[in-house]
Amino acid sequence: QVQLVESGGGLVQAGDSLRLSCAASDRTIIKYPMGWFRQAPGRERELVAAINWSGDTTYYADPVKGRFTISRTNANNTVYLQMNSLKPEDTAVYYCARSFTAFGPVARSGDRYGYWGQGTQVTVSS
Repeated sequence: QVQLVESGGGLVQAGDSLRLSCAASDRTIIKYPMGWFRQAPGRERELVAAINWSGDTTYYADPVKGRFTISRTNANNTVYLQMNSLKPEDTAVYYCARSFTAFGPVARSGDRYGYWGQGTQVTVSS
């Protein structure tokens, strides 16, 4: 069973940047679409960004369009989330996830994902 480990979170000021990484325990993820989700206290988990298996198609939620970039490096089994111009409302625990469907398109719904990391905290102060 694949394991996903997020890193790169932290405490930053509004306007700063962070780069999150999601490292997989094996190379199976190169066949699967991946996603980044976040969950703020008292709120439901939401999809932030997603990428298909080959990396040539991406999806972004409206609140992060133009600020966040999802990418993947299949050579080292890692997915990234570059977050620029961070805002206090970006504060949340960020999770990466692997979808169920090998060689599938971008997955835009949480129920399309079957494996989750433990999360990394991102806190943006004003």
